[in-house]
Amino acid sequence: MSERLKPGDTAPAFTLPDADGNEVSLADHKGRKVIVYFYPAALTPGCTKQACDFTDNLDLLGGAGYDVIGVSPDKPEKLAKFREAENLKVTLVGDPTKETLAAYGAFGEKKLYGKVVTGVIRSTVVVDEDGKVEHAFYNVKATGHVAKIIRDLGI
Repeated sequence: MSERLKPGDTAPAFTLPDADGNEVSLADHKGRKVIVYFYPAALTPGCTKQACDFTDNLDLLGGAGYDVIGVSPDKPEKLAKFREAENLKVTLVGDPTKETLAAYGAFGEKKLYGKVVTGVIRSTVVVDEDGKVEHAFYNVKATGHVAKIIRDLGI
């Protein structure tokens, strides 16, 4: 089980391929706040709902100084299909090795339909302008989560 991040921790650095195969780094966003959210799989109902919610609120979040990056274990080709199928505007990156997911505490044991399984733990980490964790939410629900983040951040 990977360690969960807490406010004040340094957010783990990452460089991952986006839906077009271009590298996206947390460092690219220095000086801006970043909402990094972790989801199990592109093109699934809950993950689609969450990605669409982030896309629908991207202008609001961006206007408040937040960039949004979605991370899943998917390969860039699947992320591109997901983006096109759902007309997503959020930056989606793939972590097939699951190293970044683990570094953020978003991969490990979880309960799924009453059984303990190992997989992606739906999580969101808000990183401040200096690369420190401002908020860390684990085991979040796909539906209503974006609205809760907006409330919690006072946007």
